[in-house]
Amino acid sequence: MSKTQVNTKVIATEKDLGQTGKFVRENQKSLVFIGGAIIAMVLIYFAYQKLYLAPREVTAANQMYVAQDFWTKKQWDKAINGDAGYPGFEKIISEYSNTKSANLAYFYLGIAYLNKGEYHKAIDNLTNYRGNDGMVAVEALGSTGDAYTELKDYDKAATYFKKAADKAKNKFLSPFYLKKLGLVYEAQNDNKSAAETYKIIKSDYPESTEAQSMDEYIARADAKL
Repeated sequence: MSKTQVNTKVIATEKDLGQTGKFVRENQKSLVFIGGAIIAMVLIYFAYQKLYLAPREVTAANQMYVAQDFWTKKQWDKAINGDAGYPGFEKIISEYSNTKSANLAYFYLGIAYLNKGEYHKAIDNLTNYRGNDGMVAVEALGSTGDAYTELKDYDKAATYFKKAADKAKNKFLSPFYLKKLGLVYEAQNDNKSAAETYKIIKSDYPESTEAQSMDEYIARADAKL
């Protein structure tokens, strides 16, 4: 590189730096304002988490245990609506939105409605559940499949049973929901898919309870082909 090229590059760099400095000087007030706004947003977020959301989480959890007890006892109406001054799951969701308790209440509420035979309400609540707990999340998916089965919406039922089996990834729940998937296929007269699903249970989960009776199911589906 020639001396002229070097000098030209240095001058260009100094010019760029000068322009940057000029930009900062001319927009100093705006940059300070933006920086202050970012800091304020961070402080507001942490204040929201610590001073508002955290106490609500505690209150919601303390309020919900009675509804959970009713749910465990299969007293579905009391679990849903509450009793004797204690809120049910409907009120927990309404009054404590954005809390972990309200999110879990969607699951409890969905199962309660499923057991009451109110399948649309069951689906609405179960599909609103957004949890990371493996077992609860799997049951929410599978129970949604149950509700769609009761409504004879077999396409959606199959979708949710597949999701439940895939998410479970264990020898207890996966074959359980795969069996339900096979039965849905049979209800749709898709006996090829039913037979294939039953064969997966037998080959991939041979020690499961469901696998012990799969020969009968496979034979039945194969006979209809």
